[in-house]
Amino acid sequence: MNLTIEESYKAMIHFLEKYYERTKSDDVGGLLGDMILLGNGMTADPASWNDWLESVEEIKNEK
Repeated sequence: MNLTIEESYKAMIHFLEKYYERTKSDDVGGLLGDMILLGNGMTADPASWNDWLESVEEIKNEK
C-alpha cells in the first residue's frame, strides 16, 4: 500500500481522533487542534505540517 504525504497525514489524524475519542486526553485534543487541515489545505498551525514533512523525510532516509 502506498499513500501520498497528504493521505498518510490524514491517516495519522484519523488514528489520533480515534485515540482521543477513547481517552478524552487534553494533550491529544490540543495536538489535533493544531494539526487540523483547513479549507485551504494548510494546517491550523503551519509548523505542524513542516514537522510532519520532516518526520516523513527522516523515516524515508532510514531505508
